[in-house]
Amino acid sequence: MSSFATSPATGQPQTSFDSREFRNALGSFATGVAVVTALDSNGNPLGLTINSFNSVSLEPPLVLWSLACSSPNLDAFVASSHYAINILAADQENLSNQFASRLPDKFKGIRWNAGLGGAPVLASACASFEVRNSVRHTGGDHLIFVGEVERFGRDDARAPLLYYRGHYCQLKD
Repeated sequence: MSSFATSPATGQPQTSFDSREFRNALGSFATGVAVVTALDSNGNPLGLTINSFNSVSLEPPLVLWSLACSSPNLDAFVASSHYAINILAADQENLSNQFASRLPDKFKGIRWNAGLGGAPVLASACASFEVRNSVRHTGGDHLIFVGEVERFGRDDARAPLLYYRGHYCQLKD
């Protein structure tokens, strides 16, 4: 049974709510899992796991993702000319965890190729998008990156890794 917080006085949805509960409710929307990568100003690869990826437009081909303004990687992603969005496959939970960690070298043991602007394109991803870093918008405590896809690839033989209610999931046939 589902329940919604309403004001006892008006019966309308409450405007103040618990951030953790809000996050849990957002987790009811199943998403794909991706790793966004770029090069920092010294030419070192950087990357992190995201599930805030979305298509915006076909003409021109635009995608978006968001990054917490408190992220230590924020300045490097803002300054990069390009980034790559790598959609992870069902058997790549380990990659998701590695790029979600605070490891100093997240690329240790990872196979990748330099894409446009040097952005790392991870091997064996379901799909990859090489994106020109063009527009950013502030959205609350996050910065929203909107970029133009300049090149992409996909592997239809690989099923995607999904995330739902705080857990990894896989498609079932």
